[in-house]
Amino acid sequence: MDQPGTATQLEADDSAQQETTVTVRCTGHVRMAVGAHELEYTFTGTTLRAFLEAFFDEYDVEELLIAETEAEATARGWAPVPDELPGTWRKNPEGDQTRPYARVCINGRFNEHDDGFETELEHGDRIALVYPFMFCV
Repeated sequence: MDQPGTATQLEADDSAQQETTVTVRCTGHVRMAVGAHELEYTFTGTTLRAFLEAFFDEYDVEELLIAETEAEATARGWAPVPDELPGTWRKNPEGDQTRPYARVCINGRFNEHDDGFETELEHGDRIALVYPFMFCV
């Protein structure tokens, strides 16, 4: 474990205090709740988790996007999953998942294809908060 004052601890403290500005793009229900399809957003920190915590404090959209449990992250009515899936499949751990159909993307990539909510962000990154309108007949 890092001792206070070590280089690793100081780097972590510096990134926690750093301000990062990203472009946020919202679709569907998130766009309606936020009131804009695109905005610049500055927050303290450098991770997707720090961004989401700050953004959710300002905009009431966490319940639209984030699933608290595995059951909330699973869509009902899907076809059975085969025993062997082609390619590489990644899923965020429970508590860091999105609701069915909702997605969080960084520069066009789903967050689970990077480091999930611990993905490092840089100034100018694009964050998409996606929760499409769905209509059934």
